Amino acid sequence: MARLIDLKTFTDTRGNLTVIEKVIPFDIKRIFYIYGVDDSRRGGHRHRKTLQAAICIQGACTIYNHDGSAEQVFRLDRPDKCLILEPADWHTMYEFTPDAILMVLASEFFDQADYIFEPYPAVS
Repeated sequence: MARLIDLKTFTDTRGNLTVIEKVIPFDIKRIFYIYGVDDSRRGGHRHRKTLQAAICIQGACTIYNHDGSAEQVFRLDRPDKCLILEPADWHTMYEFTPDAILMVLASEFFDQADYIFEPYPAVS
């Protein structure tokens, strides 16, 4: 099941410094970021193996998640919030602000065979 973690942030008169160290529960093999998104939904899949950590480093976006038994909605609106997505987490990203930059850290290199696009049935 997806979960939020707080990233350690140091703040003083010069600004903020957020550190990603010893909090991501996997070795990072790939980093990508999504930006310049219109009103489209992104994602719409889950994975066979890949774990992900999503951080909206600028602006905000919403992530819907369904792990097969429960649905969750997360609003990423601060660069010190990180959403951990398990392989079973079918997710979509939407409601991007015009300035949003969503950075994703992944446990695996890109492999099309790792993607499962069919959503789970709705939770009743």
